[in-house]
Amino acid sequence: MRLTRSHVAMPLAVGSEVVLPEDAAAHLVRVLRLQPGDACVLFNGDGHDYEARIVAAGKREARADVLSARRVDNEAPLRVTLLQGIARGEKMDWILQKATELGVARILPVDSERSEVKLDAARAQKRLAHWREVVVAACEQSGRAVVPDVLPPQALAQAAPLREGRGLLLDPQGAASLATLGGQAFDACTLAIGPEGGWSPRDRGQLDAAGYEGVRLGPRILRTETAGIAAIAALQALRGDLG
Repeated sequence: MRLTRSHVAMPLAVGSEVVLPEDAAAHLVRVLRLQPGDACVLFNGDGHDYEARIVAAGKREARADVLSARRVDNEAPLRVTLLQGIARGEKMDWILQKATELGVARILPVDSERSEVKLDAARAQKRLAHWREVVVAACEQSGRAVVPDVLPPQALAQAAPLREGRGLLLDPQGAASLATLGGQAFDACTLAIGPEGGWSPRDRGQLDAAGYEGVRLGPRILRTETAGIAAIAALQALRGDLG
């Protein structure tokens, strides 16, 4: 039987007893109703799964013994950063969830000229905390032991130069297709996906200036919540991560 995996933002060491953070304790003890003696798996993003056993399950505190550690080797060979125009509500959650499941390494939420979602400082902070929870939950479900980094939302002009590796901009008129990239050597890329309204000419100019190249993804124009996920899956398949 597959054991429940739970993320804990704390150091973990074999042989130690840990006080479970409130969110992990609530999930394991009050939702799943694990009792002392029950097994679970903890991870903190360092690339390991830690076999653990509940030793106390009280109303105020839950504790677990860390029994063993296992290196989890399921990260994608291609390090993908998703530069994503902020989408509305559940669309953004869906994008982050599926990108995490597909092995994305880093996410840059961006505000662009045609973005329909405008966040002030307070809303941006709350949204960032929520997005990070979505990514952690996707790691718990998918078996990843490395949590993708979700950067604070920022303007495209500031985010575009943070490109890591090859910069790819989905463009129906792009000179190359994703399929032609399969035989080219690169181990990291940043994939730029526009918001619901697409990239404006000024946005495209900023991406061009930051070194992004236009690439085609099939003959149809995809929605923002479809385009990035399809492109990540295609890139990972070309690099041998899927198949």
